[in-house]
Amino acid sequence: MAADQPQGATKFIRKYTAFTVLVLDEWLLEKPDDQILAMLLELMERRYDTTSTIFATQYAKKDWHARLGGGVYADAIMDRIVHNATWINTGEVNMREHTAARTRE
Repeated sequence: MAADQPQGATKFIRKYTAFTVLVLDEWLLEKPDDQILAMLLELMERRYDTTSTIFATQYAKKDWHARLGGGVYADAIMDRIVHNATWINTGEVNMREHTAARTRE
C-alpha cells in the first residue's frame, strides 16, 4: 500500500482528497488498522463539506463504528461522515444474484 512508502500516506491523502466524488466500494470489508484509521480520519477531514464521498457497503451504518475499531478514531471518522450525509439504503437484494437469475431466464 502507498502508506508503506516514504511520504506514501501524504501522497495517498492528497490524491484522494482531490476527487470531486470519491466512491469507497466494499467499505469496511476488512477492519482497518491504526495506520489506515489515521489516514481515513485525515481524508474525511479534508473532504468534509467540500467534496462528496459515496460509501458502498454490506454493513448497516449502526455497525460502522465497531468496524472502525470503536475507539477515538472511530468516533472522529464517524463524526465527519454522519453529520453531513444523505443515506440511501438499497435493501437486502444481492444484485449479482439478481442479475445472474435474469440472465438465465
